[in-house]
Amino acid sequence: MAPAAPVPAPALFLRGAVALSGRFPLLAGVDLEVAPGEVVLVEGPNGAGKTSLLRVCAGLVPLASGTVRVLGGDPADVRTGVRRRIGLLGHASHLYDDLTVAENLRFAVRAAGAPVDGIGPACERVGLVGRLLRTPAGKLSAGQRRRVALAALVARRPELWLLDEPHAGLDASARGVLGVLVAEAAAAGSTVVVASHEPELVAPLATRAVTVAGGRVVADRATPRPVSTAGTGVADVA
Repeated sequence: MAPAAPVPAPALFLRGAVALSGRFPLLAGVDLEVAPGEVVLVEGPNGAGKTSLLRVCAGLVPLASGTVRVLGGDPADVRTGVRRRIGLLGHASHLYDDLTVAENLRFAVRAAGAPVDGIGPACERVGLVGRLLRTPAGKLSAGQRRRVALAALVARRPELWLLDEPHAGLDASARGVLGVLVAEAAAAGSTVVVASHEPELVAPLATRAVTVAGGRVVADRATPRPVSTAGTGVADVA
C-alpha cells in the first residue's frame, strides 16, 4: 500500500492571535487557517479587524499573544525572508511622488528581491502604458496610484496576496482586470486573502468567506464553486 501523500502546511495559520494598539485590541483571539491556493474573502463591518488581520499576516503588526505562521514562517521576523514572499495591497499606495511610475515600480520590485522583467507585462495588464510610465506619481489620480500599486504586486509574483479593499478607486474596467489577476494568481498556486466591503465582486472567485467581528472570526463558510475565467481575456483599463 502506497504511503499517503503529505498534507501541505497551511499558507496562513493563526491561533488565539491577539494584537494591540496601546491597550485597544485590534485582534482579540483570531483562529484561522488558509490552505495554499485558496482565495478567501474576509467580510465584516468597519472596525471589525479586517485590516489588522491582513497587517498581522504581512508582518507589519506584531502579536501580543497567540501564534501566526505565514508560508511556514514568522512574518514579523525579517531574518526569515517570509515578507518578500508576501504582497500586501493596502489603503495607501506608498509611492514616492517625485519618482515616475516606472521608477516607483523598479524600486518596489527590487526592494522585494524580485526580478524586474515582470514589470513590463504587469504594466500592460493594468493599463499603465505610454506617458503614464513617465509621469511623476505625485501627478497621478487616486485610481492611477492604485493601479501602480497593483502592477507592483503583479510584477513581484508573491506566494501570498493580501488585498485590503482592492477595488477602491478603480473603475469598472480595472475592477474586471483585478478579478482576472486574482483568478490567475490562484490558478498558479498563490494564496489570496481579500478584505472587502464589496463581497459580490470577490465571492465568485472565493473558495471561502470568513466573517470578522470584534477582532475575532465569527463565521467561516464555503462559497459556491469559483467561477473560471479561462478565455475571458483582460479588459482594457487605459
